[in-house]
Amino acid sequence: MNVHESWREIIERAYGALEPKYREFLETKSGYFPNFNNFLNAFKTLPRARTKSILFGQDPYPRRESAIGYAFIDGAVKTLFCDKGLSREVNRATSLRNFIKMLLLSSKRLDEPTQENIARLDKKELINSIYEWRDNFEKEGILLLNSALVFTKKDDVKKHAKAFKPFMSALLGELAHENIELILLGSISKEIEALLPPLHNFRLFHAAHPYNIEFITDKKVLERFGRTGLLKRCI
Repeated sequence: MNVHESWREIIERAYGALEPKYREFLETKSGYFPNFNNFLNAFKTLPRARTKSILFGQDPYPRRESAIGYAFIDGAVKTLFCDKGLSREVNRATSLRNFIKMLLLSSKRLDEPTQENIARLDKKELINSIYEWRDNFEKEGILLLNSALVFTKKDDVKKHAKAFKPFMSALLGELAHENIELILLGSISKEIEALLPPLHNFRLFHAAHPYNIEFITDKKVLERFGRTGLLKRCI
């Protein structure tokens, strides 16, 4: 598997838990994205030993250029900010927009993250690339994983989510006795919790999905992510 060496054995066993027909689909078809070489990217760039948390998203973005193998990382976004505040691409991506607004609040950079206030904000110490944002998640030890790892069309979303359940169940079973936090946002929490073994050491963090506007001001979310440096540029 095309993953970091530290994940290889676990991911091979999890991949082997998939139904044979679904593995055949992944290995022989090209009508899905991210493609076979990229749908496991989350395990490629963050070593297992540095993984402190797993943040679960739901599905890849429904656009080939956006879906790059990481939950909440939109490959079509070139910059996070512009002279008017958040960039046009960020404003079109609701979950990403709300996540960044929440981080501006939780880091005490703004009291009210309006477009006008963001435009006036001194951004010299802030990242401005979606890849810098991904790198900062990984520096915090947060692995960005969707529960369904590929997308074909809207009507197939539930099919892929169901098909990947054996993979996720096997993965979580392998990690059950490690001190890892599971960040469960929105309805995905019930699906992931149903896959957990009866005995595990996971710490569970629940909150609304970033698609919902209340995510921005949720006190629990602000406290959890206020301890991170997800928007800070390394100088």
